Amino acid sequence: MGADPKPFLKRLFWLSALLVLLDNAAAASEFNPYTVLGVSRHASQAEIKKAYKQLAREWHPDKNKDPGAEDMFIKITKSYEILSNEERRANYDWFGQTDENQHHGQAPQGFRHFHDSFYFDQSFFHFTQSTRDFTDSKHLLRYEHYMNEVVPDSFKRPYLIKITSEWCFTCIHIEPIWKETIQELEALGVGIGIVDIGYEKRLANHLGAHRTPSILGLINGKVTFFHYAISREYLRQFIESLLPQRLVEKVTDDNYLQFLNGWREENKPSVLLFDTVPTVPLLYKLTAFAYRDFVRFGYVDQGLTETTRILQQFNINTYAPTMLLFKENTEKPADVIQFRGMKKQIIDEFVSNNRFLLVPRLVNQKLFDELCPVKQFHRRRKYCVLLITGEDEAFVSVNDAFFDFASSNTKEVLRFAYVYQRQQQPLCDTLLKKEDMSPPQVIILERRSAAGKVLYRTVTGGWNGSDEDKHRLHEQLELLQRDPSFLTYDAMLPELNNEFASMFLIQWANAAYDYLSQMYFDLLHSNWREMMPIVSLIFSALFILFGTVIIQAFSDSGEEKPPKQKANESPKTAESSPNAENTTSRPPKKNFVEVTELTDVTYTSNLVRLRPGHINVVLVLTDASKQVLLKKFAKEVYSFSGSQTLHYSFLNVDKHIQWMDTLLELVPDARPSDDEEEEGASSCKRDYTGYVLALNGHKKYFCLFRPVFTGDEPDCSRSSDEDGGASRVRSRSSSRQRASTLQIHHKLDRLSLWMERLMEGTLLRHNVPAWPDLDSITPQK
Repeated sequence: MGADPKPFLKRLFWLSALLVLLDNAAAASEFNPYTVLGVSRHASQAEIKKAYKQLAREWHPDKNKDPGAEDMFIKITKSYEILSNEERRANYDWFGQTDENQHHGQAPQGFRHFHDSFYFDQSFFHFTQSTRDFTDSKHLLRYEHYMNEVVPDSFKRPYLIKITSEWCFTCIHIEPIWKETIQELEALGVGIGIVDIGYEKRLANHLGAHRTPSILGLINGKVTFFHYAISREYLRQFIESLLPQRLVEKVTDDNYLQFLNGWREENKPSVLLFDTVPTVPLLYKLTAFAYRDFVRFGYVDQGLTETTRILQQFNINTYAPTMLLFKENTEKPADVIQFRGMKKQIIDEFVSNNRFLLVPRLVNQKLFDELCPVKQFHRRRKYCVLLITGEDEAFVSVNDAFFDFASSNTKEVLRFAYVYQRQQQPLCDTLLKKEDMSPPQVIILERRSAAGKVLYRTVTGGWNGSDEDKHRLHEQLELLQRDPSFLTYDAMLPELNNEFASMFLIQWANAAYDYLSQMYFDLLHSNWREMMPIVSLIFSALFILFGTVIIQAFSDSGEEKPPKQKANESPKTAESSPNAENTTSRPPKKNFVEVTELTDVTYTSNLVRLRPGHINVVLVLTDASKQVLLKKFAKEVYSFSGSQTLHYSFLNVDKHIQWMDTLLELVPDARPSDDEEEEGASSCKRDYTGYVLALNGHKKYFCLFRPVFTGDEPDCSRSSDEDGGASRVRSRSSSRQRASTLQIHHKLDRLSLWMERLMEGTLLRHNVPAWPDLDSITPQK
């Protein structure tokens, strides 16, 4: 009663482990891909590929008549499939697992044979099945297979894909529903896929699946997640929701003639399904999606009173679904099938055999490729009998005669088509130029390559639609089938124009409608996990947009107020001292650069004790030129504002002109030339407006930028000592107004070039023994 069960469990565990190892070793001894290919376990992919090619050529059943060649070739191919895939190779190296082993019970993770050898209830231990079901195995997807085959195939049929893993316990509960659903949907033509997130992490990440179990749909290369309770009915509705909305048109007595006559515009046959159910069957929708490029599909609900006339018109039996296919003749169907319980194979064969009109018009390259395929084998020859004609009324009788001749053709090897010369001018010129003929003409051609090479011959005597022309065409077609060398000319055909390109706007509108419908579907059904990134992006963009507008509005109002106040002030106010200016400048709303004023408070930190390697770029200005020069300065140096070693300041010479005089006196090379000094000898002070200094506080040197000459003279040179005080005030006021015009900002026109040389280190450096003090403020006169 009190015995400890732990020793027994340990022995049981080690016994099961030993059984697993022995089983893996036995499986590995039965089939070893390294031995089959004759390579070592450390062989590279290049060595494996080379060995596979050599052995495949040697043991190919068509070349090797040995009785065991086929089995050996299968082993070689299987070995290469395992070793060429890194994940499958690692599974074999670690666990001795091949896909064949896995189907018979081998598993890559854990001791999976434990509950095969010893029966325990699965719900108690929560172990997954030891064997992968064959149905799951044949649907497993790899990344390369998904990208190369599944995605292109999704443009012909939708896919339902399950994301699972080896240790997904929830997957066990949905497995019965999943198996029932895929059996039904696969019979209807829906593609099925399974992604094991443990083996195909790359594919799972590509699909955006990060948890198990997950179910998603794939159509036209687009992935959509399923977000409902997993049931057979919901999964079926999910597949229907993936399909485009207007695949099948509802047809009644009012519109059936319009629907059937649509073959002229769309150049497609029309299919009508008659059934008693009010909704279009899913199988019919899937067929319409697969053949939407070649056939138009309509649905007639036999239970409606609005369909009585059409039922009587075509004598429809209401006891079983009926499909009618119409081509050029809208009064009589070209083909009919009636059956109880629609089968995909029957419907596909019915539609595929009738996907072309009797005499279709070549409207694009895709139709030409399908109608007249490239010759591959002698027994699969397809000859295309092409009528080059026009759209005018003069060609109507000629075209009708060609249609009558084509409708009597019963040979599968011949395909009849026509083309309008005006719509396909390059093609017609290529086929008619050698014999210099004009339409209507009948040409027999055989395509020899996808690049456009054809063999062709023009029917002698032209084509006027007479009985003689029909007899001559019949004879030449009979001769062609007896002697393929009858086609004597060759040419390289250009790619056909897409005559439906004008319908691009309609196609775009339909695509936009489908996209908006999908967004509505996601929002309506709370698909927030998938929609949250988009919603977050939209709200972030709106927040940034409105924030920018609000900031610009406040910035504009703040910058516009001072000019209005100055404009309304009297001349006396404009002359007032600017001592109340802030120590920092408001940067322009565009080309933002932080510029601080160089004062006695900031002088030490911005220059004297500036960190080594850092440079302070100082703009010299006056009160009158401050606003204009600062804006221009910001624009010129903005591209250099990303540098961490450059700082920007401005110096007001109305307050600190003595500092400028002292600095330039310390360096004679930096002083103005003699001509400039003579011109400014009569000035009360030298004009430093627009000068820029690059100050290196640590190494005690500076570089100097002299402004571009604009033609403005200093203020004091325009007034004499004999003028009264009022005259001096008017002269100074008018000079300041002229300095704030568009001319003054040209002083800094070449500053950006000077900054480039500063960054390159090619500017002349003026060394100073010590930096002058900035204590005193020049008194205003």
